Amino acid sequence: MLHFARGSRTDCISPEEIRSALVSVFEKLGPRRRVLALPPDFTRLNSFAGPITSMVNDYYGDALTDVMPALGTHSPMTDSQIGTMFEGVPKSKFRVHDWRNDVVTVGEVPASYVSELSEGKVDYPWPAQVNKMLLDPSFDLILSIGQVVPHEVIGMANYTKNIFVGAGGADGINKSHFIGASYGMERIMGRARTPVREVLEYARVNFIPQLPIIYILTVRAKDERTGAMVTRGLFIGDDFECFELASALSLETNFIMVDKQIRKCVVYLDPEEFKSTWLGNKAIYRTRMALADGAELLILAPALKEFGEDPAIDRLIRKYGYKGTPHTLEATAANKDLQENLGASAHLIHGSSEGRFKITYCPGNGMTKEEIESVGFAYGNLEEALERYPIVKMEDGWNMLLDGEEVYYISNPALGLWAHPDRFI
Repeated sequence: MLHFARGSRTDCISPEEIRSALVSVFEKLGPRRRVLALPPDFTRLNSFAGPITSMVNDYYGDALTDVMPALGTHSPMTDSQIGTMFEGVPKSKFRVHDWRNDVVTVGEVPASYVSELSEGKVDYPWPAQVNKMLLDPSFDLILSIGQVVPHEVIGMANYTKNIFVGAGGADGINKSHFIGASYGMERIMGRARTPVREVLEYARVNFIPQLPIIYILTVRAKDERTGAMVTRGLFIGDDFECFELASALSLETNFIMVDKQIRKCVVYLDPEEFKSTWLGNKAIYRTRMALADGAELLILAPALKEFGEDPAIDRLIRKYGYKGTPHTLEATAANKDLQENLGASAHLIHGSSEGRFKITYCPGNGMTKEEIESVGFAYGNLEEALERYPIVKMEDGWNMLLDGEEVYYISNPALGLWAHPDRFI
């Protein structure tokens, strides 16, 4: 059922209007004894999920007993991050999702269905796993909160991804990521219905219909006049319709079709948000359909300090590197450590240019030239890059430098998807 829907690519929904919409929906739902909130973590700071969670806390008070950020494979939030993102929500309410240990398998999507969806590229059954807290019958409302935006693994982020990946287990996360990578990232990004999404939807309908989940989904974008993040859409519901409406608006709002293929792209990774290539490689995922053959993608990453946010995945990235699909598939077939961490295999595929364009990472002091080059990237000096490309003077989109070099600048790759018509499948 759809409880609330508003949005357009020119809409600007104020915090007061969002609060009013939430109160209206909550009043219709009636009193609740115990509420669980599942917002994203600090890597989705721009989602407005933090203020929404604070509004939920204001409304339900003590009835909101637990807040569990949907970490997936990300690092747990620090107290400082919690205080910044979830203002006014007591830290005593926060729980850490442990994707390796605190999960329960609620069902298994048949291998035949997975094979059908992936066109035979993957033929294993998919385990639907969720944090055991979601199955606590004392919760009479679970609020899954987040932003819908193009995503490399599933097509469009959020909705059931928040449940089965954000609050999911290692086996389910790994295998879902590999389904998407095997099917082809370019065939997935920007679509609401994809093989991975359909697998998760099968699990929602068949394995967790009893859970009292309401999805609160935002669509966000930068205001072209002020540069500030604004809410273009708000959708609240308990089924696919809510997500589908949000996805349609996100595609219209967050999908940038460039008028010519990019030969030099400069992407900045905000130090508050990006400290690993696991997250920072959005600079690759979200631009590869806009980049010309032989182009250079220059990634400015001042806070980069690791490859994977999970220690085991970090070791695998360092061991195998971002060396393209054939190399990764061969390594996966031959090595048990990758077979047991298919999410890492998928990430290595996603993070490669497949030899089509050059990827130059410019880290701060947290990573060495040797580390960057060891995984298959070119290394660039950050200070020299910032001098050459003064991002404080550049605008998102096309920029012409004084010496005539034309570059395309992206201040945050997590906010959109860029493509050229000739490369958008």
